[in-house]
Amino acid sequence: MSSQTATAIQPSSTIGRMAYAALGALLLTAIVLETVRHGTGYWQIAVFGLGPDVALFYGAAAGLAKGQLHPRAVGLYNLLHRFWGPLLLAALASFGLIPLGFLIGALAWAFHVALDRALGYGLRTRDGYQRA
Repeated sequence: MSSQTATAIQPSSTIGRMAYAALGALLLTAIVLETVRHGTGYWQIAVFGLGPDVALFYGAAAGLAKGQLHPRAVGLYNLLHRFWGPLLLAALASFGLIPLGFLIGALAWAFHVALDRALGYGLRTRDGYQRA
């Protein structure tokens, strides 16, 4: 595949990182506005904002190279660091299937993913290293 036909914004590129930083700023603004507007979602901000990194604790082990995640945690890490989860959570909350606080949780989760990508952290390879 040529570099001209890239299918996704790469967190390793400067433009990609700037785009994710802009998305993160928009999501943070939305979190603050929705939390103030509805007066709910406080625990969801903490749980969903920090929750994706539970995979890092699960993937910590002795004998790994610097920056490597144990392969047992790669699937969980990659699942929690994609935008599909927050989008699904936001849709469920928007349709009233779950409480509105979970919309704020979805925004916090998406913010976490965008912030990681803005900082240059992307998905992991099968052996636990950052993808290039």
